[in-house]
Amino acid sequence: MLQGPYGSLDRDRPLIRLPFTSFAVGTVLLPLTGFISCIFISLLYHFEDSTYTHCQVSNYLPSISAAISRVPERYIWRCCIGLHSAPRYLMTAAYFSFYYGRFAKRLPELLLSGLALLCSLAENTGLLLLTYVASTETYNVHKNGFIVFIASSLLHMLITCRLWYVIRKHYVNPEEITSYRWKVRLFMFNVGCCLAAAYFFRRHNKFCEAGIYTLFAFFEYLVVFSNMAFHMTVFWDFGSKEVIVATPPEDKRY
Repeated sequence: MLQGPYGSLDRDRPLIRLPFTSFAVGTVLLPLTGFISCIFISLLYHFEDSTYTHCQVSNYLPSISAAISRVPERYIWRCCIGLHSAPRYLMTAAYFSFYYGRFAKRLPELLLSGLALLCSLAENTGLLLLTYVASTETYNVHKNGFIVFIASSLLHMLITCRLWYVIRKHYVNPEEITSYRWKVRLFMFNVGCCLAAAYFFRRHNKFCEAGIYTLFAFFEYLVVFSNMAFHMTVFWDFGSKEVIVATPPEDKRY
């Protein structure tokens, strides 16, 4: 019998084996690094352009849309979001599989799990849309992408907190209890920051006061940071799991 350079054991061995915690940290670090880099470059090299608004009053921080719409910030942000999008979709599928295993016999929670899946997909897609269509290119498309991202993100957080409330009632894993508590805290913080950002944005457009748009931008940053932190709770949810890339076994090949 002719054999290739690798035995069956070597061929069936996993090609990549990575702890899920490392996978999650790397996924979140991509947009975090890109976001901080874009803000820093905007303040350092494009301060006047990125902080300009129609009110023409003093402003000290760029909005996220302004910070990611110029060169090279635009390409840094697109690169980081593009690289992080595939792992995020994978995490969405992993969560749905997890929920299905827990709630297979509980129809209300199973339906909520499906809705959480749709919201997560919409959140990631909205983020890609607002990323690859800059506000300086097609403003309405960028704005709609932002609305989809924020709305689906908030709904996804709310549903997730509800599902983990049920999990906490029926399971006593300390890591799951910790995850639930941080999810609730980060969700409430995110909602508060969204309301504050909306208030300062409306106030800036109505009264054109100096420094108000800076407060809007600051709370907008906190919305993004708390969103990233919420997704980092996967660290507790799948701490013992691994991401494995492998070839199918010999008897599974067709």
